[in-house]
Order: sequence, then structure tokens, then C-alpha cells
Amino acid sequence: MQKSQCFRKKIFVICAALSLVACALPLREDAPEVPVDTSANVCPAPQTASCPVCPVCPVAVSPTAPLPPRLEAATWADLPGWNEDTLAAALQGFLASCKGLSGKSHGAAWLEVCQLAKTTRGDEASARRFFEENFTPHAVVEADGRAEGMVTGYYEPLIRGSRKRDARNQTPVLGVPDDMLTIELGELYPELQHKRVRGRIVGNKVVPYWSRAEIEAQPNGKTPGKALFWVEDPIEFFFLQTQGSGRVELPDGSLARIGYADQNGHPFQSIGRVLIERGELKLEEASMQGIQAWARAHPAELRALLDKNPSYVFFRELPDNGADIGPIGALGVPLTPERSIAVDARYIPLGAPVWLATTRPNSSAPLNRLTLAQDTGGAIKGGVRADFFWGFGKEAGQHAGRMKQRGKMWVLLPGIR
Repeated sequence: MQKSQCFRKKIFVICAALSLVACALPLREDAPEVPVDTSANVCPAPQTASCPVCPVCPVAVSPTAPLPPRLEAATWADLPGWNEDTLAAALQGFLASCKGLSGKSHGAAWLEVCQLAKTTRGDEASARRFFEENFTPHAVVEADGRAEGMVTGYYEPLIRGSRKRDARNQTPVLGVPDDMLTIELGELYPELQHKRVRGRIVGNKVVPYWSRAEIEAQPNGKTPGKALFWVEDPIEFFFLQTQGSGRVELPDGSLARIGYADQNGHPFQSIGRVLIERGELKLEEASMQGIQAWARAHPAELRALLDKNPSYVFFRELPDNGADIGPIGALGVPLTPERSIAVDARYIPLGAPVWLATTRPNSSAPLNRLTLAQDTGGAIKGGVRADFFWGFGKEAGQHAGRMKQRGKMWVLLPGIR
């Protein structure tokens, strides 16, 4: 009897996933999540007793998926500023990548080059010789031939808060709710690899999970997930959500670290774009700092503005590894300030060294550096697309908030050309 109930539950979960997919908006290749159209009718999920028929709404999959970016073999001379970077620092970052690669299936070539890295001395000449003798650079080129894309910045913020709600700290930092249903669509349809949906079960229906506005509007201070912390400033917490990790300064002066745990499945919408469209900010003013200044000047309008972005990030508390250790990225290793980048892992292998040729924030001054692909991000889509990790604190935030530059990328793959 128990085995039969488990089978029915599994069938119900699969049917629930199908109902969310079937009634979702058409899938976009550039979206890791499948956005659910909350204005559409939701297909009824079958009863758990038998679940004889799954929803029959057609799954909207594009018949002609766009071509992926390509990698073109290059030479070291093609990399702007290659001879000017300090590669010894990049070698340390690559050794961190190797710790993340060790438990993954990346092929013998990666494991071999990681072994060589461990025996390489840390001086500049040895580091340069290691990279030039064991890797081949490959230019990242989009399918349409573009070799240049956007480079943004992110950082690890510090915000004030408490483990308990009080008069000063009213904004919750939520853990993953128990009632949120997450389905990996690649397990059902291979063509939907790396895509997922999230929802919740109401009676005998599957509906989209709560949007940001719905989460914030829960009555009597209730929250759909456990509140790990309560923080003071809603706009600073909003930007911490967009960064994906941060630290909370508690009343006794101690710091607690939090990191991304999950997301509610709704697509990210830029509140900076909303303010530009309203004419309240000019394009050049819509940086993180500009939006924060607007929020300070319009506190009564802030909640409505934040609700324009239905996406909501849930967190988990992380161990305190020390103030000098960066947050854990998608590769599972600590990020290194000004050496780690977030990439689209569909096209750039996590752990790989990546030569980034861009400019400093709001400047034409070159920023050419060997970085490590150690993280991902919901807004990082495409081959020539990177998010540059600036580090922890206010100064790092100033750089990250202003960074929206053009850049080129070369992936270093094991093997001599």
C-alpha cells in the first residue's frame, strides 16, 4: 500500500510539472527558468488518487532553437594585454577551480592540467610558463559573428540586521519555503535541459509560486519560508538579492554570511529600466547608487517599485570562513576578488581560465585580466557575457554598481595548439 502511494505521488509530481510547462509562456533559450504566465488559465493537476490523465496542453518549445556561440582557436598575441597581467594571482585562482573540478566529470585533460598546476611554483615566470605551455586560447564568438558583449560587475554586500524582528529590522531574509515545488524539466524532456519550473499546489491545481509582491503582502507578518534574519534597509536587501550573496552585520557587531539557495521562478525585471521609462532617472543615472538615491528620496513609493520585479531570491546561512574568504560560487569554491567571473555555463565551462578584455567602470581605461569562470547568474546569458566579481564591501559595491562595459572573452582550454 505504501509503495502504491509513493508511485501515485511521483506521477502527481510529474503531472504537476507538465501542467506548469504546458501553460507557461513560450520557452526562451536565454532563460534558465520557465516563466509562468500568471494571467493564463492554469491546467488542472490530476487527482492524487489515480492521476489517469496528465494535462494535454501543448508544450511550447521553439522548433528552431538559436545557434549557440562558438569557440575559435586563437594565439596568445590575440589577447590584448596578455604580457602585462600578473599571472601568479590567476594561478592561485585556478588551483581553487581545480578543487571544484575534482568531483566533476570534466575529462582527463582537465584533471591532468590540475595536477600540473599543483606542482607549479607560484612565481610569475613559472605561472606564465604553466598557462602558455598547457592551454590554448579560444575566442568566444556569438552565432551572429559578434565577438564583443556586455561585462557587468557584482560584489558581496554588507547590510545591517538581526536574527529577530524588531522595530528597526522589518524586512525578512527568507529561506527556501517548504511548499515550493521545483521540477527539473530536463528529466522529463531532454530538449529542456537546464530549465526548470517552480510552483505550488493549491487543492487539485498547480499554480505559479508567489511573486515578490505576493510574498511581501502576506498578512500579519507571515512569510512563506522561515525568516533567517530581519534586515533594516529594503533597498539594500533588494540589491543583495541581485548579487546572490552577502553578509549581515548583527547588533553585537558579529557578521553572518548568507548565500543563494533558490528563486521563486518568476523572471527578473529591472527596476532601473522602470525608473528610466517613467522619466525619473536618466540612463546614465540608473546605476545601483542612482537607484538607491532615488529610494532614499521616495520611501513611500519604494515598495511599489520593488514589486515591479516579480523575481524573489531565497537564501541559506553559510559557515563563516573568515573575512578574507570570498563567497561560494556556482563551482562550489570561494570567489577571488577581481579574478572570478560569472558566466553562462551552457557555453563556458565552469572552472576554466578566461581572458577578459574590457574597461574599468565608467571609463575607457583597459581592464585586461586572466579570470576564472567560477560562478553563474540569472542575468548572465550568452557566450560573450561576464559578471566581474569585485569583492566585499562598500568600495567593491561602488565599482560593481557602475560597471556596464563592452568586452571580449577568450577561453583557455587544456592542450597545446
